[in-house]
Amino acid sequence: MADAKPIVMPEKPEGATGVLVLANGEVAWGRGFGAEGQAVGEVCFHTAMTGYQEIMTDPSFAGQIITFTFPHIGNVGANPDDIEADAPHALGMIVREDVNAPSNFRAVERLDGWMKRHARIGLSGIDTRALTRRIRAGGAPNGVVAHSPNGDFDLDALLEMARAWPGLEGMDLAKDVSTETHYAWGETREGGLWRLGFGYDRVAEGERPHVVAIDYGSKHNIFRNLVQAGAKVTVLPATATFDDVMAQNPDGVFLSNGPGDPAATGEYAVPVIRQLLDTGKPLFGICLGHQLLGLAVGARTTKMFQGHRGANHPVKRLSDGAVEITSMNHGFAVERDSLPANARETHVSLFDGSNAGIELTDRPAFSVQYHPEASPGPQDSLYLFERFVGSLR
Repeated sequence: MADAKPIVMPEKPEGATGVLVLANGEVAWGRGFGAEGQAVGEVCFHTAMTGYQEIMTDPSFAGQIITFTFPHIGNVGANPDDIEADAPHALGMIVREDVNAPSNFRAVERLDGWMKRHARIGLSGIDTRALTRRIRAGGAPNGVVAHSPNGDFDLDALLEMARAWPGLEGMDLAKDVSTETHYAWGETREGGLWRLGFGYDRVAEGERPHVVAIDYGSKHNIFRNLVQAGAKVTVLPATATFDDVMAQNPDGVFLSNGPGDPAATGEYAVPVIRQLLDTGKPLFGICLGHQLLGLAVGARTTKMFQGHRGANHPVKRLSDGAVEITSMNHGFAVERDSLPANARETHVSLFDGSNAGIELTDRPAFSVQYHPEASPGPQDSLYLFERFVGSLR
């Protein structure tokens, strides 16, 4: 992608109320929506055609500004069901077309109103194709997205903000997005999966295997799928100790997704995971949880050039050669060459050959880099929840 076109636009066009300033000095003008102000973070792109509300509320996007490659974002509005956390965690969004009135029977409000209510900045009118090509060619840059209704911006100050931001490498964000206390999933929130006309299923009464989920920045739909597969779920903070986990008397432990650098989060998470592995209890990890499991058995993680973020990522299952269409959201990866002898690779990305899953040969633990709960296949990967919960019975 060496021919990627720059998006430098030094002169502000008439009517511009929003601007993107990258750390290298590139500037793109647009129209602001949502909240006013500015936000600094890593600028990435996401290729999904649907699910923008779920993406914005995914805690894994903390510290990031999302460029949506699909041009018509906001056309189905916003509603209180399509969320993955209690509030958005992505810092802002960059889109091609203006956010118009929604046309969907489930819409409760406009996306721009939802963004404003949650203090998130949006920028429309950007050539998102050119910006995506720039990210593919040069990697995910640090940048600032800003919105001012009167069109007044201090570009020098915004550029300095972008350059001063340290970047995601070495940054532990799990503590910022994790729950602060433990709770039983389904008692204060919906239990199982959502069904049209019925809403979210409630947790059925009766004996169920107990899963303790360590929340490094989890998505609600992961817990719903664990419940749907037959488990009861207790959620603990990212900083939970081994004793905290074992005090819940779990049948198995789930390691959640989350934002930031896994090596930084691993400083306190990896020792706990190693102790949990020694108990012989089944473990299942997704995304950041996958990376932390890799670190716990001696593998390395590395920052990816542009990351994987989309809902159409093909992954090959090595056990039988089947291809799963997956949802991915990660900027770090487990280095295949660093896997120890007791960690077998189970899944591989067909986009770039990077590792997408492992399982241990000497203990009941496995993990995947992608998000089976996001159901882009739509159900290609739900067997992972059934496999995990089934191993607890």
